[in-house]
Amino acid sequence: MKCFMAERKTLWKRNKETEVPSGDRKPRRLSKVIRWGLVFFVMLLGWTVWNFSARYDNRIYNPDELELVPERSVALVFGAGYWENGALSDILRDRLDAAIELYRFGRVEKLLFSGDNRVVEYNEPGRMHEYAISQGVHDEDIVLDFAGRRTYDTCYRARDIFQVQDVILVTQRYHLPRALLTCDGLNVDAVGYVADRTPYVHIRWYWIREIPALWNAWWDIHVKQPEPVLGEPLPIFP
Repeated sequence: MKCFMAERKTLWKRNKETEVPSGDRKPRRLSKVIRWGLVFFVMLLGWTVWNFSARYDNRIYNPDELELVPERSVALVFGAGYWENGALSDILRDRLDAAIELYRFGRVEKLLFSGDNRVVEYNEPGRMHEYAISQGVHDEDIVLDFAGRRTYDTCYRARDIFQVQDVILVTQRYHLPRALLTCDGLNVDAVGYVADRTPYVHIRWYWIREIPALWNAWWDIHVKQPEPVLGEPLPIFP
């Protein structure tokens, strides 16, 4: 009996020692709530990308569906980075090659190259123009937009500066839902053509980055409505 009581006392003492003080429970509960809140938030953001991607599926054409792409007057090509030596990044080269496919196949009449040229030393549209010319595109069929600093600006200027009414957006698959969302918000009739031609090292990061970018695009269109750099209208088809 004494042995049993001693064992019980020891067990009670252990339990008492390992019992979480009531003051420590609240931080743990709070930590758990925060963790689950973050999980829910990430799931919500992921659902956003999936939802937008699914919404625009019937307006996005893959490379093997070239003959199904509806005719439009202009292919709008979004700029991307190039290297110091002038070599195009894989993403930019693929966008240009996809646009040139549309041009050669007779799906568009003109190519509108939009990109960043805030400093003299860096000229995305100029580099895009050089590449297209080297691939046999006629100079008179190329139009350059030097103030396409982001997707919203590019689509806005296509409508207001270049007077584009209908367009084929040429960019990678991960970017097309946001580009289409933006054009819809600006009342530009658009479909998308997938430019993915090569594996991209950071493709997972690009998809993750689209989550906040989609929310930001929605905010710009429906709430903030910023005005990009504008100027005199330069209609592609006078």
